[in-house]
Amino acid sequence: MVHPPEEQRVFREWKQQGPTSAAQARAMAEDFMAVVGYGDEKQREAVLLVVSELVTNALRHGRGVTAFRLSHDTRGLTVSVRDAEDRPPREQPLDPGRPGGFGMHLVRSLTGGVEVLRRPGGKSVRATVPRPCVGSRL
Repeated sequence: MVHPPEEQRVFREWKQQGPTSAAQARAMAEDFMAVVGYGDEKQREAVLLVVSELVTNALRHGRGVTAFRLSHDTRGLTVSVRDAEDRPPREQPLDPGRPGGFGMHLVRSLTGGVEVLRRPGGKSVRATVPRPCVGSRL
């Protein structure tokens, strides 16, 4: 009997020295994607947008980033941002007359969904940018 190969998961986690800005988090994600071999430009851009939005939300509404984790497996690249606020992110109604409030809509459209895990002392917000199918574009 032949068993399918185990799913390989590669991750990098920053707990004590997480990003203090969205720009720093994007640089960390760029380094991680270079290590795991993300060459698809559209997928790289999607990951960087998700990183920016989740980290910015944690800094602006979650009392700072307390942990930052990037992981890669056959499904795609998962971004997980932990902050010190226990309230889940709120998705604002889209209003072109109001600045901001579209970040979670953007994250959901790039990932298909956001998972919020309550933790002692805060929460983790996690989203996976799927790997493009062979022969398709993200």
